[in-house]
Amino acid sequence: MNFLEEKILQDGVIKEGNILKVDSFLNHQIDIDIMRQMAYEFKRRFRGIEVNKVLTIEASGIAIATLLGNLYDVPVVFAKKSETANSTDDKYVAKAYSFTHKKMNNVFVSKPYLNATDKVLIVDDFLADGEAAHALIDLIHQAGATVAGIGIAIEKGQQKGGATLRGEGYRVESIAIVESMDWQTQTIKFREQKALPIQNPNLHI
Repeated sequence: MNFLEEKILQDGVIKEGNILKVDSFLNHQIDIDIMRQMAYEFKRRFRGIEVNKVLTIEASGIAIATLLGNLYDVPVVFAKKSETANSTDDKYVAKAYSFTHKKMNNVFVSKPYLNATDKVLIVDDFLADGEAAHALIDLIHQAGATVAGIGIAIEKGQQKGGATLRGEGYRVESIAIVESMDWQTQTIKFREQKALPIQNPNLHI
């Protein structure tokens, strides 16, 4: 069992409707040590792959992406879900259905922040049906850029997203893959993966 699976068992809460709440350490309150370990693990898994930009979607993926961008020493871009007064019309736009919020969102990235020469590593907190990942892939393709890989903190293995993305030829690396969970017994079964070492934040990767 790896560090993230242990944290999920310790602090995660399963809700009816196949919802896994990890608010206490991932997407409301942030455990910096867990984020740091995930960033180092993604850097290790994607070793040897050229990355010059990290892309995520607001808001929960930003913390992981920022620490990973720091390791790569590359810019971090996050796709926005809402228009603001200073939003530019010069942007790439895609649609993403939110499994958690049960709604369709338009997500966008301003064109200057994605370029045809970019080799982009996508990072997000959850992968369920793959809607957010496909929206980010769409934005990258609109820019003529390349998807270097997809790093996911928690994949819901019982849903189609991971299998679909891998079947499309994308390299998907998920630190924890949930095979099944039961809200009544609060039990989770993880897909077995190769053991992951706890990363030393002072280790140069």
